[in-house]
Amino acid sequence: MLYQLHEMHRAMMSPLAAFTDVGSKLFTHAISPFAYTPMARQLAAGYELVHRLGKKFEKPEWQLPFTEVNGKSVAVTEEISLSLPFCNLLHFKRDLPEKARSADPKLLLVAPMSGHHATLLRDTVRALLPNHEIYITDWTDARMVPLAAGSFGLNDYVRYVQQFIRHLAPDLHVMSVCQPTVPVLAAISLMASSKDPCLPRSMTMMGGPIDPRCSPTQVNRLATNKPFDWFEEKLIHTVPSQYPGAGRRVYPGFLQHAGFISMNPDRHLKAHYDFYLDLMRGDDDDAEAHRRFYNEYNAVLDMSADFYLDTIKMVFQDFDLPNGTWVVDGQLVKPADIKNVALFTIEGELDDISGEGQTRAAHDLCSGIPAKHKQHYTAPECGHYGIFSGRRWRTTICPKIAEFIRRV
Repeated sequence: MLYQLHEMHRAMMSPLAAFTDVGSKLFTHAISPFAYTPMARQLAAGYELVHRLGKKFEKPEWQLPFTEVNGKSVAVTEEISLSLPFCNLLHFKRDLPEKARSADPKLLLVAPMSGHHATLLRDTVRALLPNHEIYITDWTDARMVPLAAGSFGLNDYVRYVQQFIRHLAPDLHVMSVCQPTVPVLAAISLMASSKDPCLPRSMTMMGGPIDPRCSPTQVNRLATNKPFDWFEEKLIHTVPSQYPGAGRRVYPGFLQHAGFISMNPDRHLKAHYDFYLDLMRGDDDDAEAHRRFYNEYNAVLDMSADFYLDTIKMVFQDFDLPNGTWVVDGQLVKPADIKNVALFTIEGELDDISGEGQTRAAHDLCSGIPAKHKQHYTAPECGHYGIFSGRRWRTTICPKIAEFIRRV
């Protein structure tokens, strides 16, 4: 019922969002006489703020049409390399001769399925593109997946990762950001145990809850302070009839978004007030930066209920991976069986999502990897998003990953 009420509220807000959008343009467009009235800037700022608070945010575009290789601009084309019901494996194909493209390391970037679209890693992809052949997991909004496609749980995520690795092998490097560090480590562990010839050459893990017992954060405490039944009763709802996935049980994107906001409500309130002031002052650069950030931040997707509940139970409550109790298709997940895959873990000193030490725990679990093939880096004064987006990512962390990949 909550999902249906949300859709009704969204439908009721649509006329207001459309009206304020028109109003904003009426008081800013160069050919509009209203743009030259004394209160035009104040009215336009108010209209746009209301419009953005009431509008529906769709999945953003990647907007990576070009990259720079050896000082030259090179066109980039998005193409689907492999399509599965819950995910498309997206390839950013650079317009280079095949020999030049194959000379660069092939990198599978596993994006999180944690509310936001894979485009949250746009800056990650942008920085890696000049020197790597990039593939990324572009997860599908669960409300768009028909019931006939079946369920999708955490073990299915592991199988998807294995399928992508086998599809791209050989000479593949795998990089996971945040939540997928756990299923990626499980996928590679299982492949190592069965001596799969498609094992990647390296795995880079960034800011993920390999062992959430290390430096628990607010996110970790929420998962442990509530009983498992609470998550199923309070957060799981059914997709309404107007979507292809009608009847599917999901953790709705709008609830996830409310959770994101509740973690730092004062910061978001100040950001919107500052946006209004920037519009009033005519500070277009700061206003546009706000639009770009919240276009991404406010675009959320529904998560399969099975996957979300599995993650709560297996990752954050029972700690199946570090406890050595995770079983997939009858096979025990044993990271110690990994011997020939190099490991690089990266954490942010100020990460309030995955606390310091949670990702580094992979080193103890992967005891079969020789020390010379292991590396760790903690980015000083860096938060969660800073390890894969922004200046520090581009100038410090990305070069370290590129060097590591080329060295193994």
